[in-house]
Amino acid sequence: MRTEPLRGASPLLVPGDPYSVVVLLQGYAEPEGVDDAVRADGSVTLVLPQTWGPANSHGESPRGGGGAEAALEEAARGPILVDTGGPWAREALLGALAGQGVAPEDVTLVVGTHGHSDHIGNLGLFPGAALLVSHDFCLPGGRYLPHGLGEGRPLRLGPGLEVWATPGHGGHRDVSVVVAGTALGTVVVAGDVFERDGDEDSWQALSEDPAAQERSRKRVLVAADVVVPGHGPPFRVLREASQPETEGEGNSQQEPVVGDEEPSLH
Repeated sequence: MRTEPLRGASPLLVPGDPYSVVVLLQGYAEPEGVDDAVRADGSVTLVLPQTWGPANSHGESPRGGGGAEAALEEAARGPILVDTGGPWAREALLGALAGQGVAPEDVTLVVGTHGHSDHIGNLGLFPGAALLVSHDFCLPGGRYLPHGLGEGRPLRLGPGLEVWATPGHGGHRDVSVVVAGTALGTVVVAGDVFERDGDEDSWQALSEDPAAQERSRKRVLVAADVVVPGHGPPFRVLREASQPETEGEGNSQQEPVVGDEEPSLH
Protein backbone atom coordinates (compact mmCIF):
# COMPACT_ATOMS: atom_id res chain seq x y z
CA MET A 1 0.00 0.00 0.00
CA ARG A 2 1.20 3.50 -0.84
CA THR A 3 -0.28 6.97 -1.14
CA GLU A 4 0.08 9.78 -3.63
CA PRO A 5 -1.42 13.27 -3.91
CA LEU A 6 -4.62 13.62 -5.91
CA ARG A 7 -4.01 16.14 -8.67
CA GLY A 8 -6.28 19.13 -9.05
CA ALA A 9 -6.97 22.47 -7.40
CA SER A 10 -10.00 23.41 -5.34
CA PRO A 11 -12.84 22.98 -5.88
CA LEU A 12 -12.12 19.35 -6.68
CA LEU A 13 -15.16 17.35 -7.73
CA VAL A 14 -15.30 13.56 -7.51
CA PRO A 15 -18.58 12.54 -9.15
CA GLY A 16 -20.48 9.60 -7.78
CA ASP A 17 -23.78 7.83 -7.49
CA PRO A 18 -25.69 8.33 -5.27
CA TYR A 19 -23.31 10.93 -3.78
CA SER A 20 -20.65 13.20 -5.26
CA VAL A 21 -17.85 14.71 -3.20
CA VAL A 22 -16.58 18.26 -3.66
CA VAL A 23 -13.49 19.43 -1.76
CA LEU A 24 -14.45 23.09 -1.47
CA LEU A 25 -11.45 24.36 0.50
CA GLN A 26 -8.19 22.52 1.07
CA GLY A 27 -6.87 22.78 4.59
CA TYR A 28 -3.37 23.92 5.40
CA ALA A 29 -0.96 24.28 8.32
CA GLU A 30 2.08 26.49 7.79
CA PRO A 31 4.76 27.61 10.28
CA GLU A 32 4.73 31.34 10.81
CA GLY A 33 7.24 33.49 12.61
CA VAL A 34 8.81 32.32 15.84
CA ASP A 35 7.72 30.43 18.97
CA ASP A 36 6.36 27.50 16.92
CA ALA A 37 3.41 29.57 15.67
CA VAL A 38 1.32 27.96 12.91
CA ARG A 39 -1.24 29.50 10.58
CA ALA A 40 -3.87 26.84 9.83
CA ASP A 41 -7.34 26.09 8.63
CA GLY A 42 -9.22 22.85 8.09
CA SER A 43 -10.44 21.30 4.86
CA VAL A 44 -14.09 21.84 3.95
CA THR A 45 -15.92 19.19 1.93
CA LEU A 46 -19.38 19.07 0.40
CA VAL A 47 -21.25 15.80 -0.14
CA LEU A 48 -24.04 16.20 -2.70
CA PRO A 49 -26.81 13.64 -3.29
CA GLN A 50 -27.46 12.99 -6.98
CA THR A 51 -31.16 13.57 -6.33
CA TRP A 52 -30.63 17.08 -4.98
CA GLY A 53 -30.64 20.30 -6.97
CA PRO A 54 -31.34 23.95 -6.23
CA ALA A 55 -34.69 23.64 -7.99
CA ASN A 56 -35.97 21.01 -5.55
CA SER A 57 -34.58 22.63 -2.41
CA HIS A 58 -37.30 23.90 -0.11
CA GLY A 59 -35.14 24.86 2.86
CA GLU A 60 -36.99 22.46 5.15
CA SER A 61 -35.26 21.50 8.38
CA PRO A 62 -35.05 17.84 9.44
CA ARG A 63 -37.81 17.01 11.91
CA GLY A 64 -36.44 13.91 13.64
CA GLY A 65 -39.78 12.34 14.51
CA GLY A 66 -38.41 8.80 14.18
CA GLY A 67 -35.27 9.14 16.32
CA ALA A 68 -31.66 9.81 15.46
CA GLU A 69 -31.25 7.25 12.68
CA ALA A 70 -34.32 8.45 10.79
CA ALA A 71 -33.36 12.09 11.36
CA LEU A 72 -29.85 11.52 10.01
CA GLU A 73 -31.14 9.83 6.87
CA GLU A 74 -33.65 12.63 6.37
CA ALA A 75 -30.94 15.28 6.78
CA ALA A 76 -28.68 13.47 4.29
CA ARG A 77 -31.20 13.96 1.48
CA GLY A 78 -29.80 17.47 0.96
CA PRO A 79 -26.30 18.95 0.80
CA ILE A 80 -23.99 17.76 3.58
CA LEU A 81 -21.07 19.89 4.71
CA VAL A 82 -18.16 18.16 6.42
CA ASP A 83 -16.32 20.72 8.58
CA THR A 84 -16.72 24.45 8.06
CA GLY A 85 -13.23 25.88 8.46
CA GLY A 86 -12.43 28.67 10.90
CA PRO A 87 -14.45 31.89 11.22
CA TRP A 88 -11.71 33.73 9.33
CA ALA A 89 -12.65 31.63 6.26
CA ARG A 90 -16.31 32.70 6.29
CA GLU A 91 -16.31 34.57 2.98
CA ALA A 92 -14.22 31.89 1.25
CA LEU A 93 -16.69 29.24 2.41
CA LEU A 94 -19.73 31.20 1.24
CA GLY A 95 -18.11 31.79 -2.12
CA ALA A 96 -17.16 28.14 -2.53
CA LEU A 97 -20.70 27.01 -1.72
CA ALA A 98 -22.15 29.53 -4.16
CA GLY A 99 -19.83 28.16 -6.83
CA GLN A 100 -21.64 24.83 -6.46
CA GLY A 101 -25.08 26.41 -6.52
CA VAL A 102 -25.56 25.86 -2.79
CA ALA A 103 -26.80 28.55 -0.38
CA PRO A 104 -26.28 28.20 3.39
CA GLU A 105 -30.00 27.56 3.87
CA ASP A 106 -29.80 24.64 1.42
CA VAL A 107 -27.41 22.71 3.68
CA THR A 108 -29.39 20.12 5.64
CA LEU A 109 -26.58 18.47 7.63
CA VAL A 110 -23.24 19.69 8.92
CA VAL A 111 -20.76 17.13 10.24
CA GLY A 112 -17.93 18.45 12.40
CA THR A 113 -15.17 15.87 12.52
CA HIS A 114 -13.97 17.25 15.87
CA GLY A 115 -14.36 20.33 18.00
CA HIS A 116 -11.33 22.44 17.05
CA SER A 117 -11.97 26.01 15.94
CA ASP A 118 -10.42 25.57 12.49
CA HIS A 119 -12.98 22.85 11.71
CA ILE A 120 -16.27 24.11 13.17
CA GLY A 121 -15.79 27.88 13.24
CA ASN A 122 -18.69 28.62 10.88
CA LEU A 123 -21.50 26.55 12.32
CA GLY A 124 -23.50 29.76 12.80
CA LEU A 125 -23.97 30.04 9.03
CA PHE A 126 -26.26 26.99 9.09
CA PRO A 127 -29.00 27.47 11.71
CA GLY A 128 -31.46 25.38 9.69
CA ALA A 129 -29.21 22.33 9.40
CA ALA A 130 -28.96 19.31 11.63
CA LEU A 131 -25.54 19.16 13.33
CA LEU A 132 -23.39 16.15 14.07
CA VAL A 133 -20.34 17.57 15.82
CA SER A 134 -18.08 14.79 17.07
CA HIS A 135 -20.64 12.47 18.71
CA ASP A 136 -23.25 15.14 19.50
CA PHE A 137 -26.26 15.11 17.16
CA CYS A 138 -28.89 17.83 17.32
CA LEU A 139 -31.69 19.16 15.19
CA PRO A 140 -32.29 22.86 14.50
CA GLY A 141 -33.39 24.58 17.67
CA GLY A 142 -31.17 22.46 19.92
CA ARG A 143 -33.07 19.15 20.15
CA TYR A 144 -30.39 16.53 20.89
CA LEU A 145 -30.99 12.91 19.96
CA PRO A 146 -29.08 9.90 21.34
CA HIS A 147 -27.49 7.42 18.97
CA GLY A 148 -25.18 4.43 19.15
CA LEU A 149 -22.13 5.59 17.20
CA GLY A 150 -18.99 3.67 18.17
CA GLU A 151 -15.84 2.24 16.60
CA GLY A 152 -17.71 -0.94 15.76
CA ARG A 153 -21.01 0.73 14.90
CA PRO A 154 -21.14 3.42 12.22
CA LEU A 155 -24.06 5.74 11.62
CA ARG A 156 -25.76 5.18 8.28
CA LEU A 157 -26.79 8.32 6.43
CA GLY A 158 -27.78 6.71 3.14
CA PRO A 159 -26.67 4.07 0.60
CA GLY A 160 -22.89 3.90 0.83
CA LEU A 161 -22.74 6.94 3.12
CA GLU A 162 -21.70 6.52 6.75
CA VAL A 163 -20.19 8.34 9.70
CA TRP A 164 -17.43 6.42 11.48
CA ALA A 165 -16.02 6.94 14.93
CA THR A 166 -12.30 7.59 14.35
CA PRO A 167 -10.87 8.58 17.75
CA GLY A 168 -7.42 9.91 18.51
CA HIS A 169 -6.56 13.39 17.31
CA GLY A 170 -9.03 15.36 19.41
CA GLY A 171 -9.68 12.65 21.97
CA HIS A 172 -12.21 9.85 21.81
CA ARG A 173 -15.03 11.54 19.89
CA ASP A 174 -13.59 12.33 16.45
CA VAL A 175 -15.57 11.18 13.41
CA SER A 176 -15.01 10.67 9.68
CA VAL A 177 -17.45 10.58 6.77
CA VAL A 178 -17.21 7.62 4.37
CA VAL A 179 -18.62 7.96 0.84
CA ALA A 180 -18.67 4.84 -1.32
CA GLY A 181 -19.57 4.63 -5.00
CA THR A 182 -17.65 7.59 -6.41
CA ALA A 183 -15.71 7.61 -9.66
CA LEU A 184 -12.54 7.10 -7.62
CA GLY A 185 -13.96 4.48 -5.27
CA THR A 186 -14.48 5.11 -1.57
CA VAL A 187 -13.69 8.62 -0.31
CA VAL A 188 -13.06 9.11 3.40
CA VAL A 189 -13.29 12.67 4.72
CA ALA A 190 -11.08 12.08 7.73
CA GLY A 191 -10.68 15.37 9.57
CA ASP A 192 -7.36 15.35 11.40
CA VAL A 193 -7.03 11.58 11.57
CA PHE A 194 -4.61 12.48 8.78
CA GLU A 195 -3.09 15.95 8.86
CA ARG A 196 -1.86 15.55 5.29
CA ASP A 197 -0.32 12.97 2.98
CA GLY A 198 3.08 11.94 4.32
CA ASP A 199 2.44 13.09 7.89
CA GLU A 200 3.94 9.96 9.48
CA ASP A 201 6.66 11.93 11.27
CA SER A 202 4.37 14.59 12.75
CA TRP A 203 0.81 13.52 13.54
CA GLN A 204 1.65 11.95 16.92
CA ALA A 205 2.71 15.29 18.41
CA LEU A 206 -0.78 16.67 17.70
CA SER A 207 -2.72 13.66 18.96
CA GLU A 208 -4.52 13.41 22.30
CA ASP A 209 -4.56 9.62 22.03
CA PRO A 210 -1.90 8.32 19.61
CA ALA A 211 -2.79 4.66 20.16
CA ALA A 212 -6.43 5.26 19.25
CA GLN A 213 -5.45 7.46 16.31
CA GLU A 214 -3.09 4.82 14.96
CA ARG A 215 -5.99 2.38 15.04
CA SER A 216 -8.20 4.89 13.23
CA ARG A 217 -5.56 5.59 10.59
CA LYS A 218 -5.17 1.91 9.79
CA ARG A 219 -8.92 1.46 9.53
CA VAL A 220 -9.25 4.41 7.14
CA LEU A 221 -6.40 3.21 4.91
CA VAL A 222 -7.96 -0.24 4.61
CA ALA A 223 -11.28 1.23 3.44
CA ALA A 224 -10.31 4.32 1.45
CA ASP A 225 -9.36 4.88 -2.16
CA VAL A 226 -9.14 8.63 -1.51
CA VAL A 227 -8.57 10.39 1.80
CA VAL A 228 -9.44 14.04 2.41
CA PRO A 229 -7.10 15.04 5.28
CA GLY A 230 -7.57 17.95 7.62
CA HIS A 231 -4.67 20.12 6.49
CA GLY A 232 -3.56 19.23 3.00
CA PRO A 233 -4.72 18.13 -0.47
CA PRO A 234 -6.65 14.89 -0.89
CA PHE A 235 -4.56 11.81 -1.58
CA ARG A 236 -5.07 8.40 -3.12
CA VAL A 237 -4.50 5.09 -1.41
CA LEU A 238 -2.98 2.67 -3.92
CA ARG A 239 -2.82 -1.06 -3.34
CA GLU A 240 -0.09 -2.81 -5.27
CA ALA A 241 -1.81 -6.21 -5.50
CA SER A 242 -5.11 -5.72 -7.34
CA GLN A 243 -7.56 -8.46 -8.18
CA PRO A 244 -8.52 -8.66 -11.89
CA GLU A 245 -12.09 -9.68 -11.06
CA THR A 246 -12.65 -6.45 -9.12
CA GLU A 247 -11.31 -4.16 -11.83
CA GLY A 248 -13.45 -1.05 -11.97
CA GLU A 249 -14.36 -1.23 -8.28
CA GLY A 250 -12.38 0.77 -5.75
CA ASN A 251 -9.07 2.35 -6.77
CA SER A 252 -10.54 3.42 -10.08
CA GLN A 253 -8.15 5.18 -12.45
CA GLN A 254 -10.72 7.80 -13.43
CA GLU A 255 -9.63 11.34 -12.75
CA PRO A 256 -11.73 13.74 -10.68
CA VAL A 257 -13.46 16.66 -12.31
CA VAL A 258 -11.73 19.96 -11.64
CA GLY A 259 -13.69 23.07 -12.48
CA ASP A 260 -15.53 22.45 -15.77
CA GLU A 261 -13.31 19.64 -17.00
CA GLU A 262 -14.80 16.24 -17.75
CA PRO A 263 -13.40 13.04 -16.19
CA SER A 264 -10.96 11.14 -18.38
CA LEU A 265 -9.46 7.70 -18.34
CA HIS A 266 -5.73 7.08 -18.45
